[in-house]
Amino acid sequence: MTAARVRSGGRPTLEEVAARAGVGRGTASRVINGSPRVSAHTREAVEAAVAELGYVPNRAARALAGNRTDAIALVVPEPESRFFAEPYFSDIVRGVGAALADTEMQLLLTLVGSDRERRRLAQYLTAHRVDGVLLVSVHADDPLPDLLEQLGMPAVMNGRRSATEPLPSVDSDNFEGARGAVEHLVSRGRRSIATITGRLDVYASQRRLDGYRKAVSEAGLEPDERLIAPADFSEEGGVRAMRELLARRPDVDAVFAASDLMAAGARQVLREAGRRIPDDVALIGFDDSAVARHMDPALTSVRQPIEEMGRAMTRVLLDLIAGENAERSQIVLPTELIVRDSS
Repeated sequence: MTAARVRSGGRPTLEEVAARAGVGRGTASRVINGSPRVSAHTREAVEAAVAELGYVPNRAARALAGNRTDAIALVVPEPESRFFAEPYFSDIVRGVGAALADTEMQLLLTLVGSDRERRRLAQYLTAHRVDGVLLVSVHADDPLPDLLEQLGMPAVMNGRRSATEPLPSVDSDNFEGARGAVEHLVSRGRRSIATITGRLDVYASQRRLDGYRKAVSEAGLEPDERLIAPADFSEEGGVRAMRELLARRPDVDAVFAASDLMAAGARQVLREAGRRIPDDVALIGFDDSAVARHMDPALTSVRQPIEEMGRAMTRVLLDLIAGENAERSQIVLPTELIVRDSS
């Protein structure tokens, strides 16, 4: 029996783990709770002390003492049909799961596609049934972020609602991603470059449209609102938008779609119209999902690090739950244009 066990009279305590590792109680707690804000050396020391002492966290006692549930919610304010249709969401979930793999946190996935589901979620959150919330695909008028602030519940968003977003968020560089895509089309000699936007009540869509406009302006091309068609990130939306573009500007020779699914819809319409890709019309998407890689021709697309966004969101949220200062983090990860046959 170790000396620590003799002093505690039985089950080893967190204080004894901290003393054995040569760290403070708070640091030992962060290691055990899976916070990433701990050095590798410190983590190894605490884990070694846990193994030597045979320490087992009392989850029930810890939850009661800190009003903890050891669960976080991943909230997607979208209907089930869109969640399962878009590869983006599965990649986010994969990243969140990877970040939680070495923690004791449970993940609750919640889809909010109706007012009734929204009310039920609000009641659930008000009862503090989870320790924190990850929000994905939030629209500008969504009241959930404000409710979380009122409740004082730790929350991190995937993307912002606006440039002045007060909640911590993790996003990709939508502006530069779109700008780079259009610059690529210009470099290939394209002059009538259209764009299919996502929903414009989503800040990421606004930034991609801003990047498109900036690249068009920098190339000295004449701005033309007829070359801009809004959609909703779906393949069906891409079909409708591409038909509108061809009706308004039959001379279009390039299309930047703000998602791969919308690009797939645009490709369908272009083929029906007898337009060859990329000979007649070059095509670029956004996300670099499996859809892009499996299209024919393979789709040039803006790669955003979706899984890494999921991991980064989760790390920030775990820090907030552990009482770490996340300093209202607004993390923006870089994008990369992956050039394939469609452009």
